[in-house]
Parts: sequence; C-alpha cells; structure tokens
Amino acid sequence: MMTQNLYTGKEWLDQLLPQGIPLPSSTLISGPGGTGKPLVEFAFVAAWLKAGGSVIGIPLQYPTGELVKTAMFKLYGMDLNDYRGRVIYVQLDPLIQGIETVSDDTLKANLVKPGIWSRTIERAEAMLKSDDSKNNMVFGSALNLLLFSDVHKERLLSDLKDMLQNDKSRSYFFAVSTSALAGEIKELEDVADNLMFTRMEEGMKLYFRIERMKNTDFLKDEVNVPISEDMLVEISKVAEASRKRLIKEIKNVA
Repeated sequence: MMTQNLYTGKEWLDQLLPQGIPLPSSTLISGPGGTGKPLVEFAFVAAWLKAGGSVIGIPLQYPTGELVKTAMFKLYGMDLNDYRGRVIYVQLDPLIQGIETVSDDTLKANLVKPGIWSRTIERAEAMLKSDDSKNNMVFGSALNLLLFSDVHKERLLSDLKDMLQNDKSRSYFFAVSTSALAGEIKELEDVADNLMFTRMEEGMKLYFRIERMKNTDFLKDEVNVPISEDMLVEISKVAEASRKRLIKEIKNVA
C-alpha cells in the first residue's frame, strides 16, 4: 500500500507544502475558468508516477489524452509513453450509453449516466498494472461540466461530494471552475480534504495558493506559477472549444 507524503520536486509548490501532501486524500483545485488549474494538477500527477503510483485521468474538457501527454512533457519533462500500464485515460462522451474501450490505455464513457462513473473507475483499475487501489490516483479536470445536466445534476453532485469526503481507497485530484454553478462548486470545496485556488492576472500571470490541508502543515502564501503564456493559451483554446460542445451534449442526456 502506498501511503506517504508526496513532494512534487517543484520549488514553487513544495515551498508551500514543507511536509508534502499526505496521500491517500482528496484535493480540489478551484478557480475561474481559464486559470490553469489542470496544469497545476499535473505537477502532482507527475510526482505520483515518479513515486511508483498509477493514475486514471479524466480531463473532461480535453477530447483525447494527447493534450495531457503534451502538457506533462512540456511542463514537467515527463514522457507518459514511458509509463504505459500505469496511466489510463477516460474520455467523456455523452452520446454513448455506457463505457467503450478505445485502446489498451483509453476508455470513453458517458459519465453523466447513473452508475457509469464507478463502473468506469473499476474498469480502468482493471487495466492498470497496480493490484492495490491505494497506489492509484484519479485526477479529473472541469468536473463542473457534469453539473450542467438538468436531469442528473443533484445525483452527480452528491456522488462527487461523497468521493471527496469519504472515499479513501484511492487518491483524488479534481479541478473545477467557479465561473458557473458557484453554489454547487462551494459544496465541493467544503468537503475536500485539501483545497487549493488559482487565479489569473493581466498578462496571463498565473497565481496559486493553498486554503486548507488535512493533517499536514502548509503555507498560505500565494505564488506565481512558472507556466508560459503560450502553454496557457494553447490549453485554454482547446478546452473552450470542447467545453461548448460538451455542455450542449450533457444537457441532452436523459
């Protein structure tokens, strides 16, 4: 079982976490849309893989896992192709009924439908080389997109809150936008073990701070995240194009 305090090896982040981040636990990175939340999240993902863990990635606003691979390499020098068998990607597809296998490291799933989230995680874990779920990290970004479902919003919100508050069988890193559904996002913020925020200033300057940590010391200082404007713009363009399409499709899920 992999229980440890994780250090990212990134000075700007580790200075705020002098004892590391204890895992397994749940972490929520919150902030307005377009403020680089998943790029900060990827620092923890990279560190977890280097420490020997496995990950299931659910970046809802990205149409494929290729953007994750590109960002991880450009930002953190990590080639995810070197970690095959320890990384599974899940693509959100509101137009299918359940779960479909795309390749040996990729699933697509209609995560809006009842029961599909848990079944998807179970199937993804079966594809991993890890035989202990506590070696697994589930990271997801733009999870607020799911809450645009008029039919399933309350159930999905309840499920996400339950994962963040009660499921310690694996580690969770979720990123959510506060640009819409702020009340629902506040409910998620309230139950996560660890709560972090990002914001953006003019000139594409990204800032990060930690609001709350469970069972470990941390600094509340705000730091400038050394991510280039080009990377922030690239990620934002892809995410925005995908987000508009997904919201429409999610609203139509019965």
